[in-house]
Amino acid sequence: MSYVALYRKFRPQTFDEVSGQEHVTKTLKNQVRTGRLQHAYLFVGTRGTGKTSVAKILARAVNCEQPDDGNPCGVCDSCRRIGDAVSMNVIEIDAASNNGVDHIREIIEEVQYRPTDGQYKVYIIDEVHMLSAGAFNALLKTLEEPPSYVIFILATTEAAKIPVTILSRCQRYDFRRIDVDTITARMRYLTETEGVRADEKALRFIARAADGSMRDALSLLDRCIAFYMDEELTYERVLKALGEADTTVFGKLTEAAVRGDSGGALRIFSSQISAGVEIGQFIGDYIMFLRNLLITATSSPEDAAAMIDASEEQMDELRGLASGTDPETCMRFIRILSDLENRMRYAANRRVLAETAVLMLTRPESDRSADALVQRIRLLETRLDELAERGISPAADGPAEKKDVKPRDTGEVLPDAAPEDLRRICGDWKRLITSLPSSILKQQLLENAHPQYNAETLENRLYVEFGGGQQETAAAVATSDDWRQEFVKHIEKQYGIHADVEFHVTKDRPAGLRTVDVDRMIEALSIAVEVEDGMDDEDEF
Repeated sequence: MSYVALYRKFRPQTFDEVSGQEHVTKTLKNQVRTGRLQHAYLFVGTRGTGKTSVAKILARAVNCEQPDDGNPCGVCDSCRRIGDAVSMNVIEIDAASNNGVDHIREIIEEVQYRPTDGQYKVYIIDEVHMLSAGAFNALLKTLEEPPSYVIFILATTEAAKIPVTILSRCQRYDFRRIDVDTITARMRYLTETEGVRADEKALRFIARAADGSMRDALSLLDRCIAFYMDEELTYERVLKALGEADTTVFGKLTEAAVRGDSGGALRIFSSQISAGVEIGQFIGDYIMFLRNLLITATSSPEDAAAMIDASEEQMDELRGLASGTDPETCMRFIRILSDLENRMRYAANRRVLAETAVLMLTRPESDRSADALVQRIRLLETRLDELAERGISPAADGPAEKKDVKPRDTGEVLPDAAPEDLRRICGDWKRLITSLPSSILKQQLLENAHPQYNAETLENRLYVEFGGGQQETAAAVATSDDWRQEFVKHIEKQYGIHADVEFHVTKDRPAGLRTVDVDRMIEALSIAVEVEDGMDDEDEF
């Protein structure tokens, strides 16, 4: 006898055997048990969540000669014929290939005849959203008032494509994605039944890779068993069999990208591709890793643990990585890789596109978006801190004394801000606003404002311009001298300098104001510093 795939061999035969859809199976069991059956059902859910399996169980249950608390007995003649697909009372139709008006008219003609045996004729129409508009119209009347001995079960993955006139005539059941624990438990039972040795970590990885689909999980398990016939399934072997990357690889790639190590990031990516990892799968898994990292960085530990399916070891890795990665950088990485996924669908050389995207992760200067600018400023700050630790001043004339940028005591008279200080404040605007202990409204207004200085007079004053649709609100709020003083004190605390602040709207803009072009400033920045005694080279930044 030919081999039967696991998902077919272990297809559930009763409602109680269906995993992860208790909210559906309990209702259907009660309907069968009490006789409160509907004439039309609509099963909605992603692939592999049990829609067709539940439809077949319901078809057997309504025709079973000896039902057991709403479940089909599985031993009577009716159950055996339906299970062997030889019953004339259960008709399965694939709407993807039988989607015309003529096919529906055949069904309408057939429903006039009573079942040859059993109580009900059950029509299971899979992928019903594939029916044409004419076919839906032809089905309407029969679906609304079918004979008492006919039950329609419609299954679909895209309910939005089904006309509302059809939806209103059916009792709808939404099949959920199956969680990792449920899939893992089912696979553990199957491997024990089949005599296959598999460790828990390997099974959980397969369950996560299945993305909520029990059928996909069993297909992946079948593939791994075939790859390592008569051998134990370990985590490393599953990775090799499925051509996927370990999550630690994503952590190393992220660290390299954040610190701007282009060579290191490309080396990590190339090693995975050379090891047989499929490019599209790698990018998709990396996006999910970044999603988990973003959640970890922006949520409490309890909320992150609830939203991320990962072991405690993996959660510790994510927490450590999140402490050195800001959310804006994670969102930029996700945006770049999501764009890459779309472009790879039509690309002849997917590897070149992927390597280019990896380089973009490490080189925020090639990206003009706001989140890229945040990463560029952060890289500059990191490199300046490294120079400061070595006792090197970022100036062309060599080492200089370190300067404490914050006042040592509240009574100290702070120096006035120079034009260079005003440019620095403008370039650091987003971080400055984020750290401002003020109301949400004020922060939002300032985030959309334009910091400027007077390039003609070079006066010690920072101008903040409100434009666009926020002018009226800003004009009302900016007249508050308390808010202006609060902002002046915040600048003093952050930079150790004093700068007058003036708020204005676009129509009242003073002459000679200039907005700092941070992109040009960063790209043009090249700081040559002398290295410590004993070395003749220059360390260029």
